[in-house]
Amino acid sequence: MQSSARGPRPLTVAIDGPSGSGKSSVSRAVARRLGLAYLDTGAMYRALAWWCLRAEVDLADVEEVARRSRILPLRMSTDPDHPQVHVGEDDVTAEIRTTGVSTVVSQVATNLAVRADMRQRQRDLIAAARDEGGIVVEGRDITTVVAPDAEVRILLSASEEARLARRARELYAADDETAVAATRDQVLRRDRDDATVSAFFDPADGVVGIDTSSLTFEESVAAVLAAVDLDPGSRVHT
Repeated sequence: MQSSARGPRPLTVAIDGPSGSGKSSVSRAVARRLGLAYLDTGAMYRALAWWCLRAEVDLADVEEVARRSRILPLRMSTDPDHPQVHVGEDDVTAEIRTTGVSTVVSQVATNLAVRADMRQRQRDLIAAARDEGGIVVEGRDITTVVAPDAEVRILLSASEEARLARRARELYAADDETAVAATRDQVLRRDRDDATVSAFFDPADGVVGIDTSSLTFEESVAAVLAAVDLDPGSRVHT
C-alpha cells in the first residue's frame, strides 16, 4: 500500500549526491511511496544545454547562455511516474539524456547566472508542489542552497567504484571493464566540474548521510524512507 505524506503540514524531502549515487531512481521511488511530487533539478540544466546546442550557442559565452536561461520556455512534469521535460512544444525527456548533452551540461550548470535563475525556478516548483502536499527534489545543492529549510535533507553517497558500475549498467547494460571505462570521464569529470559550484560529497550540518555503495536499490529506498520517518513532523503513515 502506498504511503501518504499528507498531514498537518506539507513535506519537502531534499536529496543531493554525486553521479551514480542512486539519487534519481531512489528519489522517484520515494516520491511514489510517499504520494509526493518529484523534481529532477539536473534535468533543468540538461534542458538548457540541449536548447543552446540546438541554437548553436557557444557554451563558453556565459552571458549568452545566461540570457538563454532566463527565456528558456521550460515545463517540468513533477509526476514521479511521468517526469517529462518540455522546452516549448518539444518533449526533450529522452534527448537530454544523450551523450552529446551529458558531455557539455557542466558548462551550463557551472554558469553562476544560470544557477541563480534555475534555483529560483526550482524554488517556485517546490512551493507549488507543497500546496498539493509536498515534493521529493534531488540534485547537487538542494539540501544547502535551494531548500535548506526542507523538513528532511539527505545526501546519498557511494564509492567511486560503485558509482561507475551503476552508470555503466544504466548506459551500456553492463559493468565490465570496457563499460566502466566508457563512463569514467563522463561521471568523474562532471562531478569534478560541478563541485566547483556545489558541495555534494559530504553532508552539511543537519543533513542525513546515506552511503549506498553496498545497498541494493530497494535497500537504498528503504534507508531514505527510514530517514523521512525519523522526522515526526512529516506525519508519514503506511
